[in-house]
Amino acid sequence: MGIWKQIATYLYLRKKDEDSPNTTWIKYMHGINRLSILLFLFAIIVIIVRLLIKR
Repeated sequence: MGIWKQIATYLYLRKKDEDSPNTTWIKYMHGINRLSILLFLFAIIVIIVRLLIKR
């Protein structure tokens, strides 16, 4: 599975695989992954804004 498909699955942009296991721990893992992706994107946006403001 490609990285873009994984990100789309974590952010609920793409329907998840029906054959995948559905346990509580998997839900926790996907929640933490979703949070880390969103925080990473937020940090990238902050860095870009700070770089543009300095100029």
